[in-house]
Amino acid sequence: MTAAFSLPPEAAEPHLTVAGRTLDRLRTVPALAPRYADHPGSVRTLDELAALPPLVKDDLNTALAHLDPRSESGATWLFQSGGSTGAPKVGYAPTGFYMAGVHAHWQPLDREDVFVNAWGAGRMWGAHFLAAGLADLSGCRIIALGSVTREEYPDWLAFLADRRVTAIGGTPSVLRLWFAHARAAGIKLPTLRKVLWLGEAWQPQLEEDMAAVAPDARRWGMFGSTETWVVGTNTPDCPADTFHPLPAQLVHAGPDGLLDFTTLDPEMLNPVLRYRTGDAGELTACPCGRPGRAMRVLGRRDSVVQVRGLGLHVDELVARVEREPGVSRAQVVITENGGRATGVDVLLLTDPGAAVDAEGLRAELLSATFTLSTAFQHDPENFRVRPVDELVSNDRTGKTATFAVREGS
Repeated sequence: MTAAFSLPPEAAEPHLTVAGRTLDRLRTVPALAPRYADHPGSVRTLDELAALPPLVKDDLNTALAHLDPRSESGATWLFQSGGSTGAPKVGYAPTGFYMAGVHAHWQPLDREDVFVNAWGAGRMWGAHFLAAGLADLSGCRIIALGSVTREEYPDWLAFLADRRVTAIGGTPSVLRLWFAHARAAGIKLPTLRKVLWLGEAWQPQLEEDMAAVAPDARRWGMFGSTETWVVGTNTPDCPADTFHPLPAQLVHAGPDGLLDFTTLDPEMLNPVLRYRTGDAGELTACPCGRPGRAMRVLGRRDSVVQVRGLGLHVDELVARVEREPGVSRAQVVITENGGRATGVDVLLLTDPGAAVDAEGLRAELLSATFTLSTAFQHDPENFRVRPVDELVSNDRTGKTATFAVREGS
């Protein structure tokens, strides 16, 4: 029986020569070659592809340290992956960032749009330039804004309202700041119709602020990573967690519930062959009615962190806290000293005017979570739950991860 891929065999197998060439590239990497010793041939069918071992970030980083994309392409951009919760990794893309292939199948912007590119442009992160490439192909007017500081929001929001912007794009964490500041300042964006997002899961809390600030705005999402680039897209008619894979991206749903990705684009510089980003998911039919298998992303499976030798399921903890009335978003911050967790803080963003019993929530979490109750049995004061004005974000990307690690004094 053919494995669970987003494309049927008759559509995928004529293009698997690209996967075969990627396999040949990986076999030239001494540290990775042994894993393919039991797979001496090429890749002719989806079942043969499914039999190959998957790649993870460390494997891909090893491959990219050995391979030289300059021998395969002209101008090449070098980008960073990670850095928020893990060590930086390297990714490559040619000029254009593969966005011509995205634009051919997904066109949220048109020539009449005034588009605000609010993805951060700093420190080797490719999202700002990727979005600029898409906007350029669309022929629209672009305000390449990038990141702004808290004090700058009122003036920039007034400017955007005056310019009658029709579209804005960024990570959901950054978009939430824009809409929350606009709502707090009483600024409306009545011409805004399109909200593009990439880099994190969509945040349902955005919907309320969007409805107040820009009632005609609808979301348009992209899913991918620095290594895979854009894998799939969705429209306002799709659920926020469901994406339609692009023809050059082959998605596989494993029996363990993890997704992996193989590019069929012969121009891809990164050796993406059954590459796992850590996302769980399934292949499904999208309620929007578009034909073909869609990809439903169910969240990350790499959010278990070690706290004093015990595994803490961060996503489960955050999901429980965000069910608390008055809590709009939560984040776990682990303080380490010499590699040992000395404290865990659960940070709360609360709704305006909400009164959240942080101490009562802390007592419940401490008693109900085995890892916390065991790890902090002798020093429970080092587990804290507290409201804050803002969560810990990555200054480079604007992303706000579900957990962060900081070094204690």
